[in-house]
Amino acid sequence: MRGSRVAVLTGAGVSTDSGIPDYRGEGAPVRTPMTVQTFLASETARKRYWAGSHLGWRTFGTAQPNEGHRALARLEESGVVSGVVTQNVDGLHRRAGSSHVVELHGASDRVVCLTCGQVFARQSIADRLAAVNPHIDLDVAIRPAPDGDVEVDGVESMVIPACTVCGGMLKPDVVFFGEFVPTPVYRQAAALVQRADVLLVAGSSLVVNSGVRLLEIARRRRVPIVVVNRGITKGDSRATVKLDAGATETLTAMAAALA
Repeated sequence: MRGSRVAVLTGAGVSTDSGIPDYRGEGAPVRTPMTVQTFLASETARKRYWAGSHLGWRTFGTAQPNEGHRALARLEESGVVSGVVTQNVDGLHRRAGSSHVVELHGASDRVVCLTCGQVFARQSIADRLAAVNPHIDLDVAIRPAPDGDVEVDGVESMVIPACTVCGGMLKPDVVFFGEFVPTPVYRQAAALVQRADVLLVAGSSLVVNSGVRLLEIARRRRVPIVVVNRGITKGDSRATVKLDAGATETLTAMAAALA
């Protein structure tokens, strides 16, 4: 990595030390995530999704960048890292100070109107959700289920905020299961990897195809691939170096040596 342009691909393991669970890591519960098809087709499903999303936002909205995020920002500032491609939707790389971040799967702190494209701050929608449902104590009515879904009391009477510009359907600006990464976003990520001398993968088991495709670009270019993750990944056989270690301490050590 020394003297090289390093592209970084990060996954959930980079954010676990910020209190955000890794839903695919070893020991994670089996989940049944909602598909975009179900979200679009069923109002009841949208109500359940927004209820669970409201519960999750309390964790995401208060999470702070950890030393691993800050280490990557220092490595970028010093010219070692050319950019970060992240599979995470928590926005913590941006908040840690990284300036060149490609968010493959979107960002949970934004909400988009599916009709007119207007973008809203997530906190403003969370405030509206509470305001238009005064009859529901959201802190009590919404409970996490073991499979990552939620149980909601009175879900049928729940009201979902609409776009204040056109009245259209709102959706968190994240890539759902069943959706593709937007082509312009993937092209940005691919360009970063194509111009890099080294690919560093941190905190990702590389289960998601978008991450594997970026890894394959590096492999075909025959550039070194460094994988840092606790447990096995789908990229281990293609890695030049595999470190079975935590992301935070490893990235911090890299920044100390290279920044």
